Order: sequence, then C-alpha cells, then structure tokens
Amino acid sequence: MIRTDPEDLAWMRRALELARGVLYTTTPNPRVGCVIVRDGQVLGEGATQPPGGPHAEVCALRDAQRRGAAVQGATVYVTLEPCSHHGRTPPCVDALLQARPARVVAAMGDPNPQVNGRGLRRLREAGIQVDVGLCADEALELNAGFVARMRRGTPWTWLKLAASLDGRSALHNGMSQWITGAEARADGHHWRARSCVVLTGMGTVLADDPQLNVRDVATARPPRKAVVDAQFAIPENARLFDGTEVLVFTVRDDPAKAERLARRNVRVIPMPGAEPRRVDLPGMMRWFGEHDINEVHVEAGAGLSGALLSADCVDELVAYLAPVLLGDAAGMVRVPLLDHLDAARRFEFTEMVRVGADVRLRARLAARWQALRQGLDAGALF
Repeated sequence: MIRTDPEDLAWMRRALELARGVLYTTTPNPRVGCVIVRDGQVLGEGATQPPGGPHAEVCALRDAQRRGAAVQGATVYVTLEPCSHHGRTPPCVDALLQARPARVVAAMGDPNPQVNGRGLRRLREAGIQVDVGLCADEALELNAGFVARMRRGTPWTWLKLAASLDGRSALHNGMSQWITGAEARADGHHWRARSCVVLTGMGTVLADDPQLNVRDVATARPPRKAVVDAQFAIPENARLFDGTEVLVFTVRDDPAKAERLARRNVRVIPMPGAEPRRVDLPGMMRWFGEHDINEVHVEAGAGLSGALLSADCVDELVAYLAPVLLGDAAGMVRVPLLDHLDAARRFEFTEMVRVGADVRLRARLAARWQALRQGLDAGALF
C-alpha cells in the first residue's frame, strides 16, 4: 500500500532532490538520495557517491552519526530499494538493519537481479515497516537508463534534435550553427553531462568537427564519446580526439590506424551489420549494455538519426524548436517514406519547457516507459 500523506511526500521529494544532486557522477550505479527523519526533523541525509564510494543510505547514516542523532525508531526515505549484495561496497541493508529504523519508504524497487526485492524482504523479516512506490515515476526519471540496462540489457537512449518551427535542422549547404539560441545549447549540455555516452555519426564529424564534450555544465565525470563510422574514415586530427575515451564503431578493418588511435585513448570496435557497409546499430546498443552504459545521448545528422529510429534504437526525443522558419531546407531525420499513417512511429509528449527564446519538447515511446515502470512499486519485481 503506497502512503501518500503530505509529510511522506515532502520527505521523499527531498530525497529525490538529493539524488538529482549527483545526476552526473554515480554511473554505472543509480542516482539515489536518502533522508532519515523523526518527529519532523532530519537526522541525516545523503546521496550515492561515485563508484567505489558509499551509497545514499550509508551516507545518511554517517551524517546522522556526525550530528549525534540515534536512528533507531526513525523513518528512512530512499529513492531506490536498499541493496542487499556485496559489490564495490557492503550491502546497505546490513547498515540499516544495524541502525534499526522503524520504517523504510522506498520510491521504487531495484531491478538489479542481485537485489530484486531481497533488500525489502530482509527489512520486513526484521520487523521494519516497508512501503514502496511513493514518487516511483520521479525516481524512474532519474534512473531510466539503469533500469533499462538491468531489465533489457540495453541503455535508455534519447535523440537530441534542434530545428526550426517547420522541422528543419540545416540549410541545404549544411549550415546549421546556430538555429537555436545560447540558452538551448547550454541546456543541451546538461543532457550530455548526465549521459554515459555522447554518440554521433561520421557525417557530423566531417561537417562540424565537433568536440562532443561538456562545456556548459560542471562535471567531474565527462561522458565517453562514440562515433558510428562504418568505413573507418574518421580524420585522425578530429577535435573529439582530446585524450578522453572515444569509441569508434566500424565495419572496415585497418589495424595500423586503429593502433595509432589507440595511443590517443580511442577504442575501435568492429560491429558489422547484416547489410554490407553498415554498422549493426542494435548490436552496438547491446555492446553498450554489456559495458555498463546506462544512458546514451545522440547528437547526429539526419542520416544516423533516421537509421537509429528505423532500427528501433531510440527511446526518447529531446527536441529544441526555435521560433524561426527555414522553408526548403534539410529535415531532422531521414527515414523511409510511409504509405500509411498507421506505420508512423508515434511518441508521447512528456514535457514542454521554454528555454530562452526556444522550446524544449520531450517525447518518449509510451510502451517502452511502461515496460520499465511495470512492477517497480512492488516488493518483488520478477
């Protein structure tokens, strides 16, 4: 039974705020916040630290200890089920059992097969009241990539688009900088920063020579860069080769070039598809999942954007629309012509926000989201 009284809601929202504060740093672990409360007073609070550091519950317990507060009999609000397995750190459930709170409120269960309701079960078996599901959608928003990787083996992938009101992303001569304003471009860097990988295609590399780094958001954990480059034609002096890790997915084998790039922290990954001269895009997504990639941010031209959509590799759209009309110019995505509207890929709008002079729209595949959401507010997930 999900409790929805105002006090519970307020404290869980504080835990979510703490989780948002570590949005850029915890991957491949989930972003989790925790608040320990008694009689309307905070005893301790914390958020999951970078990999190898303590999780949110342990941070909150340590904060309570520093404040000289006893946790026994208190209520713990946490945005994800406490872990029950040994990873880089001991199980958080053990620390909670030792602290003896009266109640634990978790926003959602943990889909990790090593947890999967076991943490909640151990708390209940110890006589601690457990409630699950308060603010589950908000918690999932923070960790859709983690849940997707655990449940289906691939990351949550969004496609970032920037276009005019009539859906044009570049002039026919290739000029696209800049359709949207500075505020929208800065906002786009937030989406880069929270991702594990920023993905683009060779067309964008050749046309724009992008850096693909995070410039408008402070983060100690820059995302990896990745390029779909079927013919391995990427220039060795491309600006994205700045010493940070770059992944190049290709079909063509060139050991000498791969060796030269390896010395610059570039990993070349053969990924031949069923069609000659094309990278296996679903296979690339599976590779990401196998290598602990939770979220992929795509910034690409119409060709790769359309190919990813056609290959069913996009979960969400993050589109910036500028109040300008470009007329006869290049479109946002290149997809096969349709004969019937029934064949159109339909997304569901989830957000519309003004960003400077522009508008940011978010839309996702509703069935994909429901598949992630299913069962997260239950005590056992599978």
